[in-house]
Amino acid sequence: MKTFSTYGPVNPQDHYVVSRTEELADFINRVKLGRYIVIFAPRQTGKTTFFQWALDSLATDTAETYFPIELNFEVYEDYTTSSFYASLYRRIYEEIKRVFEARSTVLSSALSEFLENTKLTDHVAMLEFFQQFAEFLGDEKLILIVDEFDGIPRDALRGFLRSLRTIYVHRSMRKCPYSVGIVGVKNVTQLNLDRSISPFNIQDEFTLPNFTLEQVRELLTQYTDEVSQTFAPEVIENIHRQTAGQPFLVNRFAQILTEEVGIPRNETIQMAHFAAAHTQLLEETNANISHLLTNIRRNPRFESILMRIASYEAGIRFNPDDAIIDELTTYGVIRKGSDRMCEILNPIYQQRIMQAFKPIVNGLEHEYFPEDTQQDFVDYLTSMGRINMDLLLDNFRDFIACAGFRILLVPNTPKEFVGQYLLYAYLDQFVQLVHGHIYLEGQTGRGKIDLAIFHNAQKYIVETKIWEGQRHYEAGKKQLAAYLKLEGVGEGYYVVFDHRTEPEPRVETETIDGLTIRSYVIPVVQEVPSQQT
Repeated sequence: MKTFSTYGPVNPQDHYVVSRTEELADFINRVKLGRYIVIFAPRQTGKTTFFQWALDSLATDTAETYFPIELNFEVYEDYTTSSFYASLYRRIYEEIKRVFEARSTVLSSALSEFLENTKLTDHVAMLEFFQQFAEFLGDEKLILIVDEFDGIPRDALRGFLRSLRTIYVHRSMRKCPYSVGIVGVKNVTQLNLDRSISPFNIQDEFTLPNFTLEQVRELLTQYTDEVSQTFAPEVIENIHRQTAGQPFLVNRFAQILTEEVGIPRNETIQMAHFAAAHTQLLEETNANISHLLTNIRRNPRFESILMRIASYEAGIRFNPDDAIIDELTTYGVIRKGSDRMCEILNPIYQQRIMQAFKPIVNGLEHEYFPEDTQQDFVDYLTSMGRINMDLLLDNFRDFIACAGFRILLVPNTPKEFVGQYLLYAYLDQFVQLVHGHIYLEGQTGRGKIDLAIFHNAQKYIVETKIWEGQRHYEAGKKQLAAYLKLEGVGEGYYVVFDHRTEPEPRVETETIDGLTIRSYVIPVVQEVPSQQT
């Protein structure tokens, strides 16, 4: 039986795979045109698997003969230049022998002698090697793929790229390598080059996108065809929505649902199962999330930038020349939205980012309820097991009012986002106590945070924003109503934090397009008393 893979390259014999037919055709066409191609994308997006498939396809091409060599620079980062080229040649030699063995042919005595007597000491020796090796290829075209290119020693980078550029611009040398694919996380301009010199300005940039909804459906259908267990359509749609098609996350979601949640194979995988799997994904440590959290903690400014992207509808313009935006994009944390603004890649990343920056203890947990009552979170469940969201949010509003300036003392929290941090912590604690699930929902890339609570087969949606004016406030209600209609939910909750000097608190319940919207505008104190004049 096949499995959903989350580690290393995948193959159709052992794993459910997305064929990426169109992307492969595009890439292979560029190779056949002799392009020198670069693809720099975040880790665990399927780059290595994709290029291996491309090489396999080229190796079996019947129209032309290609000689594919695959290299990996992951281990070379701390090598000296001379050690790098010595080891690089050994790998090239091994790859040449592998190709001959795969074809069930043997090296000629002349080629064997040439390979045995060749040594690489620097980029010029590498250039001369390729020139001489071309004489042995005849009509064959050498295709060179370099994976984990970021591992190349810094001192070797400039010369290596210049040698490839020399081959590319001199047509007489273009047969070896005929086409090059460079695979890495950072792009060439981020590799500490002298910006006045461009040793590799001939690259053809290739983008390997995340899975589309149709590709997620294709992947899960393979499992259904083999096992006969189906996914409810809304589960497939929500997997794509929560992951934005990020390959690792899609496969990990499917892995949890089919192997770890314990759903009998004769049952359809439903939204209740999805919610449980989603909670597991939010609480576990895996390679992809570890990379995410490591990257967002690299710079103290990242928290403020990411929360501003998530919380303000005005957002932040996507500027690839800004070092912070460029770095977050390289790490696969943010991307350019269709409106040319920054947005966080997917709701799962956004929630893990919020969890990472949220203090473990905010110091106000014991004040969620008035001291003169015996209230507890369980009091917000009705006798029918439904959540009384009106009372739950009323209590949160009262808690913020009573806490006053003390919310500004929550450790390690930018004050402009403290209201949203506290609301998330408040609802998260409630959901845990009542054994429900909470996750970010909807189009959460920029301007708002939609929290979906799933409890006892019921879904509750809370949208939260920061006050940006009356027009944005009213527009937000209509946006929420449209989203509720799309989700088939009859009522929603809208919480807006007002940071103005003279805020206007309000609570109002309205009917918009037949849906009930309960809105809160909650003042947030701006300064502690000692700072007020």
